[in-house]
Amino acid sequence: MEMYDCRPETEGEKIFSGVSGPYNQLPLIGDEAPSFMGESTMGKIDFPKDYRGKWVILFSHPADFTPVCTSELATFAAMQEEFRELNTELLGVSVDSVSSHLAWIKTIQERIRYNKYQGQRFTYPVIADVKMEVARKYGMIQPHASDTKAVRAVFFIDPQAKIRAMIYYPLSNGRNFDEIKRLLLAMQATDEHKIATPADWRPGDDVLVSAPVTLPDLDQREKDEKGTELRCDDWFFCRTHI
Repeated sequence: MEMYDCRPETEGEKIFSGVSGPYNQLPLIGDEAPSFMGESTMGKIDFPKDYRGKWVILFSHPADFTPVCTSELATFAAMQEEFRELNTELLGVSVDSVSSHLAWIKTIQERIRYNKYQGQRFTYPVIADVKMEVARKYGMIQPHASDTKAVRAVFFIDPQAKIRAMIYYPLSNGRNFDEIKRLLLAMQATDEHKIATPADWRPGDDVLVSAPVTLPDLDQREKDEKGTELRCDDWFFCRTHI
């Protein structure tokens, strides 16, 4: 017979029916990124203190020595310098131990060759989250998928340690790394130029300017459109180039 936990929810916790134990709710976009300390393949991590002033892509993987996770860890290793050029550090996490991470990474470097990955050294840390403390803080343990493995989560955390975006994938399907980099570039462009980006935007494409919210703003928009690079299909849909 299935047992249900009827305890009241406490702040920061959610009790899932049919699953024993508390699972923290997801942090929300705009929230302060939950802090943590942990051991990793590159030593101790004090987050976000160690990463102030940088963007961080915090990602989880379900388990070491598994095929989909291997393809992803290798792809991040192949792209780590691309991300550093964008003032962005990578930070991996799973529920396995540091010794397991080290053995797995060594095997990947010696034996795995996949797309962009051709044996590059891993210079980003992978956290050992054996007690699931990080995974619970970030809602990475989703019990209807697995209550012992983290799903494939990606958190984009800005230089002020605020969560700016997050993407979740099921255990069975690998992430789209072009989209991870594209979204990072889009958010950085938004911060620098105070614009928005349209569907499928890539660097070099037109960007969008905010729609007017008052009649004076609308009048000004019509004036701005004349003799400028602003191109409007209608008053609420205007593009420009940066």
